[in-house]
Amino acid sequence: MTKKYTVEGMSCASCAQTVEKTAAKVSGVKEASVNLATEQLNIVFDDESSQEQAVIDAVAQAGYQVVVPSESIQFNLEGMTCSSCAQTIEKAVANMPGVTSANVNFATEQLSVGLNTEEASINDVIKVVSDAGYKAILRSDSISEADRIREQKEAHVKTMWKRFWLSAIFTIPLLYISMGHMVGLPIPGMINPGVYPERFAMTQLILTLPVIIVGWAFFLVGFKALFKGHPNMDSLVALGTSAATLYSIYGTIKVFQGDAGFAMDLYYESAAVILTLITLGKYFEAVSKGKTSEAIKKLMGLAPKTAMVLNDGKEVETPIEQVQVGDVIVVRPGEKVPVDGMIVSGSSALDESMITGESIPVEKTVGDLVVGASMNKTGSFQFEATKVGKDTTLSQIIRLVEDAQGSKAPIAQMADKVSGVFVPIVIVLAILSGVLWFTLGQESWIFALTITISVLVIACPCALGLATPTAIMVGTGKGAENGVLIKSGDALETTHKLQTIVFDKTGTITEGKPVVTDIHVLSNMSSDELLRLAASAETGSEHPLGAAIVEKAKEKDMNFVEVSDFEAVPGHGIEVVMNDVTYLIGNKKLIEKNQLSLDKAIDVSNQLASEGKTPMYMATKTELLGIIAVADTIKASSHQAIKKLQSMGIEVVMMTGDNERTAMAIAKQVGITRVLSDVLPEDKASEVKKLQEEGKKVGMVGDGINDAPALAQADIGLAIGSGTDVAMESADIVLMRSDLMDVPTAIELSHATITNIKENLFWAFAYNVLGIPVAMGVLYLFGGPLLNPMIAGAAMSFSSVSVLLNALRLKRFKPKTI
Repeated sequence: MTKKYTVEGMSCASCAQTVEKTAAKVSGVKEASVNLATEQLNIVFDDESSQEQAVIDAVAQAGYQVVVPSESIQFNLEGMTCSSCAQTIEKAVANMPGVTSANVNFATEQLSVGLNTEEASINDVIKVVSDAGYKAILRSDSISEADRIREQKEAHVKTMWKRFWLSAIFTIPLLYISMGHMVGLPIPGMINPGVYPERFAMTQLILTLPVIIVGWAFFLVGFKALFKGHPNMDSLVALGTSAATLYSIYGTIKVFQGDAGFAMDLYYESAAVILTLITLGKYFEAVSKGKTSEAIKKLMGLAPKTAMVLNDGKEVETPIEQVQVGDVIVVRPGEKVPVDGMIVSGSSALDESMITGESIPVEKTVGDLVVGASMNKTGSFQFEATKVGKDTTLSQIIRLVEDAQGSKAPIAQMADKVSGVFVPIVIVLAILSGVLWFTLGQESWIFALTITISVLVIACPCALGLATPTAIMVGTGKGAENGVLIKSGDALETTHKLQTIVFDKTGTITEGKPVVTDIHVLSNMSSDELLRLAASAETGSEHPLGAAIVEKAKEKDMNFVEVSDFEAVPGHGIEVVMNDVTYLIGNKKLIEKNQLSLDKAIDVSNQLASEGKTPMYMATKTELLGIIAVADTIKASSHQAIKKLQSMGIEVVMMTGDNERTAMAIAKQVGITRVLSDVLPEDKASEVKKLQEEGKKVGMVGDGINDAPALAQADIGLAIGSGTDVAMESADIVLMRSDLMDVPTAIELSHATITNIKENLFWAFAYNVLGIPVAMGVLYLFGGPLLNPMIAGAAMSFSSVSVLLNALRLKRFKPKTI
């Protein structure tokens, strides 16, 4: 039996070996292997009765932590009305055996569960959620499922709007009848409370009942949650409006019994107005929530719904969900590429800006890869599908953004704790304040009831619950629009705290592809002839420096000389025979080995080396012919990005395996003063750790497999989008456009989002801290006004909407220029 585990705490190859040896020594372990890049421990046990706990304990004693695997499973939730509901579901699922983590996002209405499928099943989770009074549906990655959910949310918005105007139709005349006479408005004589109190009371009851029926969901959900022992916002609304309605019905009965004074003390209009205003608030909340997830909608809208698949030579229009790996698909001008694949015939120019951010169309021909959702501009082509469904680049981007939007930032923990106990506390405060005013305050029980209703209605845990997730949704969505994929709320929060950014050199600061930069002739031949001979010799070489020379010659359309003999000299270069002449191409060691003088080349080679270029010498057996310099050129955005980071007060460090002289030459060109040179791939993570030990929050930017441990070690790992899958998997942020200017953009976006979250939390807390005491009558105690329950209902609705509107301000985020 084979099992896979994640190991935390490893920083180098030595750590991996220690873990591997420790696990292998445990009784019952047949084989153990560790992959440092993925931080994964693979164990082959002798039999089914594995010694899993023994392995965990043994590795722990060696100083590392083994994390038992759990599958991350996503659910869509139905039935939540406030953050208290989210807390209820989260606690219920988190207490299940086999669940390693549970996270409910009220804004996205999603549940993410870390599940050990050997101890619990998906159906177990669904049942626990159902027992809590809600519905969980396993999330599907299919486009049709996404469309269904989107249509469902759009239908919810329409339903809330319909509920509002239906309620308003009855509430407006009710409000006029009940309150109009107080402000001098004429009341129809047939229902004049002074003459016909019974008609006056009965008319209000008749107008109130439809509003209660339209808003029946508040009562159904609210009382159900209350009886289950975890009251929510609907419970507060249901309790408050029920109290007002039941008292009013009691008053109506007393009126019919001859006590006409009760006609002026009815609360029908309060109940109806509260239900109507809260329904309006729920409508605005639903609309605003939809706007926060527009980034996901835009991404999903990029993918075409069908593909033209070749089947026995005929083109068949096939739903995108049914396309399989290996299918050959036809794409014509103006059409979108449906899935990822490789061109097998034809050629075209494709606009890949939605994925890479590069606005210039990219020429594609046979053998080139195409990305799903890119737009075909000119020619027609056929390609073989290599990635479909959830494996396509677009689907992975959507999943990354969704996961980030569904995650929580550490800053949300306080709000979650408050929301979890908020509603029970409010119910206690409402009852307590009513009782105190009635007993100690010597007020009427009608006055006490008004206080109780106001407290129940004004309290709103929704604002607290929405403060963080809505800002994260908009922030991560805005990042995706700018080519910055932020994987979690934790990463989004930590990024703005970074003090040091470490850049890998090759492929990050530089293009990662050597090119010819200089040709110095030291004999009587021309520079073109020197390049032609060198390129002809290197056609048989697989060395990247040799490939750069060949590429340069091809750019000049040179005709190559035939090579009759080729020999690679390891660590030195190559020796070839062309036109019966033996040529040497390689480094200084190769020339010295053949006892040729380097006197006339020393000054030139030293100058090239100081510029960060690699000199390659070319000679015959008797004469040094010249030097061809090859260098990994610096990306156009590197210098600007580094300058901007430094202007933000962030220390920039370059890390490379190059020698100090070459490294300093590159660093000087981009304005970096601190360089970590001669760093072996396996030591990159330990170098990052040393910087962290200086007390700094460190970000690491890299692109290769050998950067993965360092990306994982850093407080925030930023992977270049054009890099390897392993690097992107290990990183917290993926820069899809491979543009280093996106590094400061990510930091600025983090700053903007965290500032927005703090503003949301401040106003959410301030609203409740000020609103609840006012509703309890604190101002009235000192001669001030008493809060009307209708005003309380309006204020509660406004608090949630204001938080959402503030979060939507992030949609205006734009990277700053220097």
